[in-house]
Amino acid sequence: MNWIDAVRWDSQGLVPVIAQEADSGDVLMLAWMNREALEKTVELGRAVYFSRSRNRLWFKGEESGHVQTVHEIRLDCDQDVILLKVTQSGHVPGIACHTGRHSCFFSVLDNGDWKVSEPVLKDPQTIYR
Repeated sequence: MNWIDAVRWDSQGLVPVIAQEADSGDVLMLAWMNREALEKTVELGRAVYFSRSRNRLWFKGEESGHVQTVHEIRLDCDQDVILLKVTQSGHVPGIACHTGRHSCFFSVLDNGDWKVSEPVLKDPQTIYR
């Protein structure tokens, strides 16, 4: 069996992908890949996702410059989730979230309220072209 055929794609031909910072272990974001995105990621050594809202491939950093270099690709035990171990780079290193934060997981449930736990590293208005 071809390595890519081991992935259990959903009914839309997608698989969820977790991007984790290789050095710190921080979970940066969750995105989706189709078969072509996974093949491009392997080929280029940088994260390429499938944007469900744009219905096209999304080369992480194509607008923001915040590229994810991929060091390792893992498949979970059920073969239906991919983990990318990445280095996040860009104009302000370490920004993975479109809000200008390090991680997309910046809200923490605290006594029944969602509290922001990470600062904005760069104003998103100045990041995107």
